[in-house]
Amino acid sequence: MRLNPIRIDDDGLGNNMEKECPSCGNDPWPKPSLAVDAVATRNNGDEILLIRRGRNPWKGAWAFPGGFVDVDEDPLDAVLRELEEETGIIGKNPELISVRGNPNRDPRKHIVSIFYRVQVNADSIPNAGDDAEHAEWIKVSRAIEEGMAGDHVEVLQNL
Repeated sequence: MRLNPIRIDDDGLGNNMEKECPSCGNDPWPKPSLAVDAVATRNNGDEILLIRRGRNPWKGAWAFPGGFVDVDEDPLDAVLRELEEETGIIGKNPELISVRGNPNRDPRKHIVSIFYRVQVNADSIPNAGDDAEHAEWIKVSRAIEEGMAGDHVEVLQNL
């Protein structure tokens, strides 16, 4: 069996790929937004670093520090940036723990979130920043009891 090589057009796409709809000019693949969330624990996993959301949806609810990935940003860099912006804590060595992508998981729009376990200094004192109204190390049992934004409690329960 002989395979025919794919010819690459000047735009870098294969010759059978279209980057826009020929009739309307729109992108033929509507894109969900991409977000990242940092999961940091201490005391053998008994405490977790959380923020209280300062904006809707879920204003005032506990959540993992996180946010949207910027254009041309690697999600691994984004999770460390968001952690520092929202808690003032510098993290390192992000490790993938979960990806959530249900189109109805967020009332704003379809958002795919990548959750990373991030290493931090366990003695770090969080200081809320950006769109977090509060940041704190709290007991995992308290977070589960009080509830969390969106599907974050499910991620916490599956750690």
